Amino acid sequence: MTHADPMRPIATLTVARPALAAFLTMGLLWGTFAAILPDLKTMLGVDETRLGLLVFATPVAAMAAMLAAPMIGASLGRAALPVAVGLMAAAFALPGQAAVWLFPVAMAACGAATGLTDVLMNARVAAMETRRGTPLMNLAHAAYSFGYAGAAFSVGGLRAAGWGPEAVMALMAGVGLLGALAAIERDGRIDGLARPKDRVAARLGMVPVIGGGIVLIAFMTENAAEYWSALHIEQTLGGSPAEGSGGPAVLALTMGLARLVGQGIASRINPFHLLKGGALIAAVGALIASQAMTPAMAYAGFIVMGIGASVIAPTAFSLVGQYAPDAARARAVARATLLGYFGYFVGPPLLGLIAGSFGLRMAFVFAACLLALIFVLAPLLARQRT
Repeated sequence: MTHADPMRPIATLTVARPALAAFLTMGLLWGTFAAILPDLKTMLGVDETRLGLLVFATPVAAMAAMLAAPMIGASLGRAALPVAVGLMAAAFALPGQAAVWLFPVAMAACGAATGLTDVLMNARVAAMETRRGTPLMNLAHAAYSFGYAGAAFSVGGLRAAGWGPEAVMALMAGVGLLGALAAIERDGRIDGLARPKDRVAARLGMVPVIGGGIVLIAFMTENAAEYWSALHIEQTLGGSPAEGSGGPAVLALTMGLARLVGQGIASRINPFHLLKGGALIAAVGALIASQAMTPAMAYAGFIVMGIGASVIAPTAFSLVGQYAPDAARARAVARATLLGYFGYFVGPPLLGLIAGSFGLRMAFVFAACLLALIFVLAPLLARQRT
């Protein structure tokens, strides 16, 4: 195993470029969706509860795609990641064009393409980390956050200029296709995706289950802000569309910067201390957002929330990659991704139901309560190392 020189960040960025392009593109597309969500809600003529139900097809399609991702990735070889990113970009052009009865189909396409891409890009980063002997997961997830923030800020400007959801999502889908081209690499095959015939070798154990549970909590927490922050600012606090779009943008930008810091300190701090500290800080931020009286106070909550949540998922993914056997690493990361993104996709409709029944403030209180479970799961994961 070779060790990357920490003093050569440009070389690290060059080597990690295909995976970073995938993370950046996913952030761009989901940041667009979150920022345009108030206009999509208006276009569809639905309330928060029904909107939550309309996006419920997303997790079903995503889970199916994630289950099939190892087989698809193994069959596509080195073209797997760029093909998946291209499909994801094309899918995100659909929701802005869909009527109410077709909207769940459009979201299912987005979910399936995202699920496939997510498994492959996290497995690719885990392989890069092992080969180079340096942490890369925080850097990769920072790329997602910066893509998300950039899209949210851009969409806020486009909304203020009078662009509708159909034009905004079509434009960002076109930008996403450029990300698919950037994900092409000469040797991008992801080894270890195929399931071995030996039953003993095929077993993954509890590492991806516990690690995936931590990722699930992290992503449900992030989505409490990513999906519903714009609506919280505009409807609960009476903010403008530009202020609403700034909610997910502020969170994502904070998380991107915090993950760059996390990239530098990941090898110097006990990862389990990092998980617990991140959970505590994120919970405080969620509670601040829940009690906000002005958009500025909500932004403060999102900033604190972003700082804490930023390190949870990347650290959990890295631990799964480290604790899994070499021959099972890609499949273990894929399994953790599947479990983790159950929270990513099921979180928004669940939180939508909570918001519809008890108000958007309670959605953030619920997210804060979830974070306490990390103090139970982190010690369980620590005991799995063989």
